[in-house]
Amino acid sequence: MAAVQWHSRARRYESELQSCGLEVAPVEFSDYHPLKSITVTDSKSRRGARKGSTSSSSSSSSSVAPDPLSSMLDGTDPLSMFAAASASESPLTLSQSSSTGDLGRGKRREKEDEVGVDFEPWSSKRGEILARFTTTEKLSINLFMGSEKGKAPSLASSSAVSEKVRTRLEELDDLEEGSQRELLNLSQQDYVNRIEELNQSLKEAWASDQKVKALKIVIQCSKLLSDTAVIQFYPSKFVLITDILDTFGRLVYERIWSMCSDPHYSPDSFTADEVNDTAKETCLNWFFKIASIRELIPRLYVEVALLKCNRFLTKCGIQETVPRLTAMIRGIGDPLVAVYARAYLCRIGMEVAPHLKDSLNKNFFDLLGTFRQIHGDSVQNQLVLQRVEIPVYLTLYSPAIHWILQCVSYRAPEALLTEMMERCKKLGNNALLLNSVMWAFRAEFIATRATDFIGMIKDCDEAGFPKHLLFGSLGRSLACADPPEAERLPILNEAWKVITKVRSPQDYINCAEIWVEFTCRHFTKREVNTVLSDIIKHMTPDRAFEDAYPQLQSVIRKILTYFHDFSVLFSMERFLPFMDMFQKDSVRVGVCLSIMDVFIKHQQEPTRDPVILNALLHVCKTMHDSVNALTLEDEKRSLALLINGFIRMVSFGRDFEQQLSFCVEARATFCNLEPVLVQLIHTVNQLAMETRRVMRGSHSRKTAAFVRACAAYSFITIPSLTSIFSRLNLYLLSGQVALANQCLSQADAFLKAAVSVLPEVPRSISIEGKLRSSEGFLLDFINNFLSALLVVPDHPEAGVLFLVRGLLNMVQDYTWEDNSDAKVHVYISALPLLAAMSQESYLYSIPKVDSNETLYGGDPKFLAEINKLCETLIGQVLDHLKTLGRDESVHRQGSLAFSLFGCLLAHGDLRNNKLNQLAVNLWNLSHKQGYCNTRTSVRTLEFIKHQAQQPDMAYLSDMLHRLTLQSRT
Repeated sequence: MAAVQWHSRARRYESELQSCGLEVAPVEFSDYHPLKSITVTDSKSRRGARKGSTSSSSSSSSSVAPDPLSSMLDGTDPLSMFAAASASESPLTLSQSSSTGDLGRGKRREKEDEVGVDFEPWSSKRGEILARFTTTEKLSINLFMGSEKGKAPSLASSSAVSEKVRTRLEELDDLEEGSQRELLNLSQQDYVNRIEELNQSLKEAWASDQKVKALKIVIQCSKLLSDTAVIQFYPSKFVLITDILDTFGRLVYERIWSMCSDPHYSPDSFTADEVNDTAKETCLNWFFKIASIRELIPRLYVEVALLKCNRFLTKCGIQETVPRLTAMIRGIGDPLVAVYARAYLCRIGMEVAPHLKDSLNKNFFDLLGTFRQIHGDSVQNQLVLQRVEIPVYLTLYSPAIHWILQCVSYRAPEALLTEMMERCKKLGNNALLLNSVMWAFRAEFIATRATDFIGMIKDCDEAGFPKHLLFGSLGRSLACADPPEAERLPILNEAWKVITKVRSPQDYINCAEIWVEFTCRHFTKREVNTVLSDIIKHMTPDRAFEDAYPQLQSVIRKILTYFHDFSVLFSMERFLPFMDMFQKDSVRVGVCLSIMDVFIKHQQEPTRDPVILNALLHVCKTMHDSVNALTLEDEKRSLALLINGFIRMVSFGRDFEQQLSFCVEARATFCNLEPVLVQLIHTVNQLAMETRRVMRGSHSRKTAAFVRACAAYSFITIPSLTSIFSRLNLYLLSGQVALANQCLSQADAFLKAAVSVLPEVPRSISIEGKLRSSEGFLLDFINNFLSALLVVPDHPEAGVLFLVRGLLNMVQDYTWEDNSDAKVHVYISALPLLAAMSQESYLYSIPKVDSNETLYGGDPKFLAEINKLCETLIGQVLDHLKTLGRDESVHRQGSLAFSLFGCLLAHGDLRNNKLNQLAVNLWNLSHKQGYCNTRTSVRTLEFIKHQAQQPDMAYLSDMLHRLTLQSRT
């Protein structure tokens, strides 16, 4: 210890900064400019040189900067190269080129006929239908599965035509006259499960080459579609059965395709001429079997399922078959069964031949002719028998009619849509059909004729189909397309006259929720406020709002979509009373989250509007109060993120006291969310700095008092934080803010509090749910703390360097991890601070704050205290190095020795022989075992050599000769 004598090197910070700057080289701007184009000379051997010729080079000069991507490709696009190579290898004759052009045009026409992504697929409607059309009544399944008389022969195994026909008829007779299997008293879920089992049985039968059994399953399932015993469930039954039909159609198509000889063709891009005889024979066998089915409905559905297979037979097979199937549906007497059969034909038709528009249109016009059957005696008797009201019965048609109209109206010309609309009028404005038209037709078509549709709705019979449902469908279209501006207010008035008269709260809110978007889109807060008032009037009695939370949430979302000015939003008298209807905690919090999310995204300027602040404080308090012991950390972070965004958008300008009062209120309101408290402390610190900047030179006493109030706010709030490092960092930050505002006693209090908290740092902390060592975080904080202490003046009653000594004492007493060098790293990090404190002028300072450089003025006693403390620290480091040597921890020893060497080189006065020799010894120790990074060592020697060239540091030359590089062998 006595052998070490520390003397800090005198520093000239300004001259050092200048010496570290980049050298400035004079440049003639007439000769050089960074944006000036560069001349590039490219020398390369000629391509295409004759064999045996001497190589020659061509030099080209260009004033254009070379494109690295173009140069890689030699200026040629790879696709163009490929096309050019193809053209050169196989040149086309004129006739070939012409045929290729025809083929390309044909392909374009085919693409135009394909269904695009703008067509809503059936799969998106399937789940909605199953969820909507349910029943509590018992269901039944009647299956005639046929007797098993041995495995059926292959469909194409016989050679004689007569034998095939006889075998086919025997199988079909067996199919229809076999054993009966009846499942009665099934619940809806049991029914669904049985249908799924049949679907699986179909796949298993097909996989085991029991094709006839598979056909039997499909036929019997198709027969179920003629059963309307539980009529409310029919749409869902249709979805389940057609799933089986789709599976069967896919299996048959893939089976026939596998028989085609050329595997190079895609399953969807071939012609009938390219299909071999075996595949055609098999396909015909399937259609002959289907033709032998006696009952109309299963024969129709199975043939529709196999409609795509007509492609294997003739080019026009599908085109000829669809009209025939359309005509076959006319033989179905039940209008409900018939409309779903048409829907299935349209669905498969859109998948395999969407260009056959005439057949789709024919299905629609046939549908119009069957509407009179709905009011016939047979249907009415059936409804009486099943106790089903006519409005409920009519809704069963909606999915099928919606789908048919969607198919017909897809990319249809305006004239066709107008013709269809006129035909609907001739039916006496059938409400069911009108509703489907507004669902399926393009929104722009509906919007431009909105007034006409309102007239048609008025003429409809209220008893058959409620008018509010029709207005709901109209509202959906108007939410997507705008009607003429002059018609918008009359449209809203006519619609709301009907909506407000709806007695059922559920029906009312279902319709009102749709028209809220139209109101928000085209009108002001006055009209929206009126709508909200009407909703509150209808939904408050008997707490009807409790059954309509999804619709009420949708209303809020639509309002927030169109109203981003929260001063306008909260000036609506009925908005906050509307919010009061959300009395279920989870729903209320979700609505508050939506409001805050929109506020954070769209609020551009800070606000001090009391209406906004009071409303959003209430919203944020609702979010905060939802936090409990079961709340996940991710949820807490999400809530805190939104609340912090709100706090950052609150500004009272130069009314700093009002801003501080807001922070005090927010602290009491959001005390359970630690990230919010952290944000508030940051806000108050910023407020203190802003106050000093704005009020500089005026009302100094008042300003100082306010800054002290800010410091008191932080000092009171920080201890409530549970995160130890949040407390430490905020103590340090608040101390620096207090110091910058010349509040020395407050700064001392913060810094002493930070030192007192350090022993509480655990050895491991939880980060994102995982335990991690806290040592690295602690070292980072201590280094930041040390850098701040340079400008902190000593307290006159606390002694010299009291904060530095307190920190080092804490470091010495802290329980570090086993085999850790962290404590020694802190000691080494403290040496630069002490060296900086011994300078005549400090590296940085705070205006109007006298640091120790001014207080002590280079007093020898002060410098002696610094040197003594440095010697103590160096002694501690050397003792630790000896310990590492005994423990054979040579790698750690070398690393620490090199760190201390660097510190001595940068901050120690190496003119002192003992300190100089210590530095050499540390260098040798760090390189003794060869663990030191050679590249770092070389750069260090170069730095020393550079420094030794300076006049006042020539003494480094002698030391440089004693520093040698050693490598591990």
